[in-house]
Amino acid sequence: MVPAAPLVLATAGGLPGELHPEGTRYQVEISTPIAHSAASLRAELAALRRTLGRAARTHGCRLLAAPSPVVAVEGPLHLTDDLPRQREQHRRFGALTDTLVSCGRHIHIGTLDVDTAVAVSNRIRPWLPTLIALAANSPFWGGRDTGHASWRAMAWSGWPSAGLPPHFTSTAHFRRSVQTLLGSGAALDTKMVYWDLRPSGHWPTLEIRAPDMSPDIDSAVLQAELARALVSTALREIAERRPEPAVRDDVLRLARWRAAHDGLEGFGLDPYTGTELPAADLAEALLDLVAPELAAAGDLDHAAKTLATLLRDGSGAHRQRMVFARRQDLTDVLRHLTDETEAERRKRTGARPAVPGERRRPSPSAANDRFRELRRRSDHRPQETPKPQVRSFLHLRLAVGRVGLEPTADGL
Repeated sequence: MVPAAPLVLATAGGLPGELHPEGTRYQVEISTPIAHSAASLRAELAALRRTLGRAARTHGCRLLAAPSPVVAVEGPLHLTDDLPRQREQHRRFGALTDTLVSCGRHIHIGTLDVDTAVAVSNRIRPWLPTLIALAANSPFWGGRDTGHASWRAMAWSGWPSAGLPPHFTSTAHFRRSVQTLLGSGAALDTKMVYWDLRPSGHWPTLEIRAPDMSPDIDSAVLQAELARALVSTALREIAERRPEPAVRDDVLRLARWRAAHDGLEGFGLDPYTGTELPAADLAEALLDLVAPELAAAGDLDHAAKTLATLLRDGSGAHRQRMVFARRQDLTDVLRHLTDETEAERRKRTGARPAVPGERRRPSPSAANDRFRELRRRSDHRPQETPKPQVRSFLHLRLAVGRVGLEPTADGL
């Protein structure tokens, strides 16, 4: 990687609201404008990546939307150390700042007041492990295979203010938890509340921070679609006064680890029972749960097809390992990631090889039949169900990553 972010940002120019410096000089943050539909979100993200890609090539680099440093960074990290906050963060937390080079996908859903955001957070936190498995895309870190599908999820958990959020009994409990982090020195400020899910301290939104960065735009949009649908589902349940299912914190913590370890290809834990299930089944259960809200937003077609593609071709972590297996060369993985980042649509790779003991995935015709059944059930949802506010005031601010920068092919 090369610390060219300041040069690339200067060349891109003209988009101060969408393109920002990040924790290191290897990274640029993309923040899409507020989007009222998944289609507009996709278009904005594609346009911003094109702008950055052109700027990067001007300086002999290629854009790399990846959650982890695939190869080892020589010498100390080039932090954005001209900011006093970065200097203090490095002074207080030392080697933990090495993980600042990782890249997550942050999704803001609004408009929600704090009380509502806290209540919704409690209801959707059981699905955070499934979102991690779906986005798992960081098997390599610093030149080695970590044995995990999402090593970023594990590495980032080293921060004392990171990981699963607590279950909050009230908004006052949420505020006390934040103040405890600040008072203990575990966070410099509210920006360092690094929970996988949190009411934003700066926007009237609920922010989902768990997923890995994805070079594939449709996978990024899928995460936003599922996030919005989860929030809409939770709001509907709250309006209908449905009881909140009990979830044990120890089971949820193990489910998060299993999702980061196995990704989409292996197994996960049912967050409510602790039962081991294929990760693909948990992903399909999530789609089933939120299908009515996806359909209401016009997202069901895209979400179902994108999930079917992931189950057919494999997760980002799986695809990286398949590329590496051909020649045992991480340079090939870098080229694979940059090619996916620069592509408007990911090329179909064909069915992935089966893993011994793995459940056989549905055929394309079976997947289409299931999609039609989801559509039928969504179309017949009882009309008296209250409409959640979030659909009327959809504010998706998708910080789709701190996009890494890699030398061009000539420089590899």
